[in-house]
Amino acid sequence: MASLAGTTGRRPRVRETRPIWVGKPSPPVQALKIIVIVLITVLMLYPFLNVIAVSLADSAEVGFGGLLPERFSLEAYSSILRGGIVTRALLVSIGVTVVGTACSMVCTSMMAYGLTRTADLPGMRVILYLALFTMLFGAGMIPNFLLIKSLGLLDSYAAMILPGLISAFNLVVLRNFYLQLPRELIEAARIDGCNDRQIFTSIVLPLSKAVSAVIALFYAVGYWNTFFTALLYINDATKWPIQLVLNLYVVQGSPMPQIEDPNHTPPQPESVQMAVVVLAVLPILLVYPFLQKYFTKGVLTGAIKG
Repeated sequence: MASLAGTTGRRPRVRETRPIWVGKPSPPVQALKIIVIVLITVLMLYPFLNVIAVSLADSAEVGFGGLLPERFSLEAYSSILRGGIVTRALLVSIGVTVVGTACSMVCTSMMAYGLTRTADLPGMRVILYLALFTMLFGAGMIPNFLLIKSLGLLDSYAAMILPGLISAFNLVVLRNFYLQLPRELIEAARIDGCNDRQIFTSIVLPLSKAVSAVIALFYAVGYWNTFFTALLYINDATKWPIQLVLNLYVVQGSPMPQIEDPNHTPPQPESVQMAVVVLAVLPILLVYPFLQKYFTKGVLTGAIKG
């Protein structure tokens, strides 16, 4: 009986089962992962490296078969920068991106903070839903065009900034992040005599650097890639951003004027097109590494709490 009791008193051992993605992968699986990552990296980098190589290739080596040409030349870059069309378009895009990102960050952060400070008041959730509803569902292309025309914004840089000044997605991310800030810290600042403006500028903004950097990156990429808005509202070619120049001279293949130099051999059209592509991608590509460390942290932190 004693042995029986001792046997029945023991709990049966249950074999622990863990998901396959939790445990340490075996050497073959790890080698397979490395091979897949390398292949994906090569597939992503090869087109971009090919574009750079064609833009730097000599006129006689535009149709080279390898990845890198034997002789390099900067004639394509000097010719398009000498013409002034691409230079002016780059300056327009840089100005629209800088001013638009700054205005969007100010308006979005202030609106998001205002929606969090009155979250406990009756009816504020309805007001939030109404604000998001008007931003998520637009009136359409023709009503927007008539609105921009009635406001006198046609052929103005403001037409590329004001229609997308506040993004509903970015507003929700910032609002959710502000809701997670310690309310005790804000109440302590209010007891010390700080008003809402001082709390927002001295406490909320310094604590939200990560999510603000991510939202600024989202806005900057959106303004830099402005194409359809400029196509609708900008008729003056001198105010075109770089994306319209890309569409005209790269996608449609129109010849770019004012790039000939009688003292130099004109570059091949393929080199000129690829050089325009590189100049259009390079500025925003240089900004991304400085904000990449905030990317995952900012998005996840702002999207956890609904």
